[in-house]
Amino acid sequence: MSTIQHNQATEQDPDAVVPRTLVERAYLSLRHDVVCGKLAPGERLRVEHLKDQYEVGAGTLREALSLLVSDALVTSEGQRGFRVAPISMADLEDVTNTRVMLETEALRQSIRHGDAQWEAALVQSYELLTATERDLAETGSVRWERRNKAFHEALIAGFNSTWSKYLLSILYRHAERYRNINFRLTAAHASGRDVHKEHEAIFRASVDRQEARAALALEAHIRLTHDIVRLQASQAAVK
Repeated sequence: MSTIQHNQATEQDPDAVVPRTLVERAYLSLRHDVVCGKLAPGERLRVEHLKDQYEVGAGTLREALSLLVSDALVTSEGQRGFRVAPISMADLEDVTNTRVMLETEALRQSIRHGDAQWEAALVQSYELLTATERDLAETGSVRWERRNKAFHEALIAGFNSTWSKYLLSILYRHAERYRNINFRLTAAHASGRDVHKEHEAIFRASVDRQEARAALALEAHIRLTHDIVRLQASQAAVK
């Protein structure tokens, strides 16, 4: 997605983040292209080539790439520039395990301490996600990803931990990246996986304040993508 296309998509999608500066605009566009797989794992990111594509100066682009280094989506090679971070099954497993550890505990704490405002916001985010999931063509779309992320953020919004929320936002982007890059692997299983039902189980347990049940449903939901990708990778290696 070019910068112009990204801006047009933002105007058409009320869930989209509106960039406030040139650096933020370049950062969001680059992040989108890394997460969706347009910029491939391990690809060299040449500033002189990319600055025209993203319609910003070299200094602005370097600032945006440095922000992506902080997100662990891009690696810095010193004087040699930047590369898209590599992917591996070991990395996906680490991302999954760390996310499960942090997010399930954050959900437990949120259920314990979340007030009526937390619950109302959770209901609203769930209803928006459900509306998107009713249209199967939307599942996996940019809008679905935004509303899916908003739902996961609403689940833990009642937990007063800035660090947990920050780390989970980074881990979510990495999980999203693996979903996108491995879409062809997971697509074959899409008909056998009812993502909305998984979300409903998490939501119902959360609003009923059943923290153990909610945490188990959330863990199963997070691990399923990892398990599908690992299975397909193993089968592909055998062939």
